[in-house]
This record gives sequence, C-alpha cells and structure tokens, in this order.
Amino acid sequence: MSFITILLVIWFSSVAIWFLISGAFKNADMDRIRQRLAGTPKNNKKKKDGPAQAPSLIHSEVPVTSKVTVRLLQKYKLHDKLQEALEQAGLRWQVTRLVHACMACFLGAYLLVWSIADFRSVALVAGAIAGCAPFFYVHRKRAARLHKFEEQFPESLEFVARSMRAGHAFSVSLEMIHREFQEPLAGEFKRTFEEHNLGLPLEMALQKLARRVPSLDVHFFVSAVMLQKRTGGNLAEILDKLAYVIRERFKLRGKIKAVSAHGKMTGMALSAIPAAVATILFYVNPEYANFFLNDEVGHLMAAAGIGMQLIGYGIIKKIVTIEV
Repeated sequence: MSFITILLVIWFSSVAIWFLISGAFKNADMDRIRQRLAGTPKNNKKKKDGPAQAPSLIHSEVPVTSKVTVRLLQKYKLHDKLQEALEQAGLRWQVTRLVHACMACFLGAYLLVWSIADFRSVALVAGAIAGCAPFFYVHRKRAARLHKFEEQFPESLEFVARSMRAGHAFSVSLEMIHREFQEPLAGEFKRTFEEHNLGLPLEMALQKLARRVPSLDVHFFVSAVMLQKRTGGNLAEILDKLAYVIRERFKLRGKIKAVSAHGKMTGMALSAIPAAVATILFYVNPEYANFFLNDEVGHLMAAAGIGMQLIGYGIIKKIVTIEV
C-alpha cells in the first residue's frame, strides 16, 4: 500500500512540476515562434503601437506533456487514432492529456477501493472501469457531435442547392454555411472552405472533410460532388435528391428504433436481474454472500459472472442494433 502511494505521489508531483515549468516558458516560446514565422525581429515588437492584429491562420501545437507516452502510443500506432477521435469529438485535448486522465482515474479508484475494502481483485476491477471513463466520455461526445452534424446535414445540402441556383459558386456556398448554421456543421464547412481558399484542391478538401466526419451521408456528398465535377450535370438537383434520400433514411431509422425498443428493454431487464438478486442476497443471507468477497474462489466466480453478464449484454445490444 505504501509503495503504490509513493508512486502515486511521485507521478502527481512530476505532472504538477511539468505544468508549472511549461506555463512559465509557454508564452515566451510562442512569441519567438510567431516572430520567426512572421519574419519580424524581437526589437520591433515594442515599437508597434497600432491596433491589435488579426488572429493568425497558423495555429501552433501545444507541447506534449510526456515524450515517453507519445513514443509508446506511436510505437503501437495509437496516437493518430486517439487524436482523430478527440478531433471528431470536438475536444481540444492533447492525446497525452487523455492518457494521463485515464491513469489518474485508474490509480484513484484503485487506491480508494483498496483502502476501503482491502480486496485487490475488486480494486483492480474498479480501477479498470474508472480508467476507461475518459474514453467513454470522448466516445459519447463524439457520437453526440456526429449525430448533431447528421441532423443539420440535409438542410445544409438544400441551402447549398438554393445558393447555387441563385448564382453563387459552390465554394462560396460552403463559406455561407458558416454564417447560416450552428456548430458542429458550421465549423467543419468553414474549415473546408478555408483549406480550399488557401490553395488546397477542392477534391482534397472534401476528402479531408469525409475523414473528419465519418458519416455515410458525407461520403455520398463528397462522391456526388467529385463525380459531378468530372462528368458534369446539375449539382443543385443532385444535392436536392441527396437531401431527400438522407431524410428518408432518418425516417426509416426512427421506425427501426421504435421496433427494436422492446429488445433493448429486455436486454436491460435481463442485465439488471443478477445485480438486483445479488443486492437482495446481501441483505437476506449475508453469510452466504460474503463468500464472494472473502474467498479467492469467490472473487474469481464474481469476476467471471460479471464478465459473462457484460458479454451477454453486448450480444443483445448487437442483435437489436440495426444500421441503416
């Protein structure tokens, strides 16, 4: 117990010292980087008394908090995947921040459960669950952001079609979406327009949009625009038909959710029965139930039961989840 406590104190102290040091030198480093990119000497900075400058288009990356963590993630090819997940979730986090949050949650839950119950196996399970909490948070944020994007997407396609019929160019219509719609759709299309406006070909800008937003509707949109640019045709009419198809898919998805709601409720009820029976057993016959807490074989049986219960719930959820 004392050894793990010492490791926890050392880890928190090292992270706190790093943040203090990086905070002291961050502003000076960023100023030097901006001066080098802009080509202005350091002495000329004090002579400028004009109005505040417009924000630069060059965004510098925040220094990583742990080189060892980044090297491990890059070794197992996880850094880019986690960074992409954070970007899709709309979180301006570093990958190392997510990893450190998982480590902190794991150690905190492990020490808390071990100090209260003094069961190493239970503490490991609690630490593993708490360590996965940041990943679940990022997953939920990502799913909510993509769902909101898909809800706004058909209306944005109709808006682009109306703008093109009014005489605007396709790239200008993308830029107008930023002023007429809300996040996250506005920010994604603004980024696509700025990339194209700064010299990136339209095809590549749209392909990057499809990678940032992994939605089947966005892939349809990008494919339709690229095909129309190669073969010709009425792009406004194509976008109108695509918006109609997406709306019909939403209606079909809603009907499927209504039909599969009974299966989801059944899965939740079946998963809650063992937990309810275990709780009642602890009150009715605590001597019999303490076997799962005091005996090593009971620990293994409890862990196996929880694992099988999670597997069963995952299978039921997979059955009732129908993709459209």
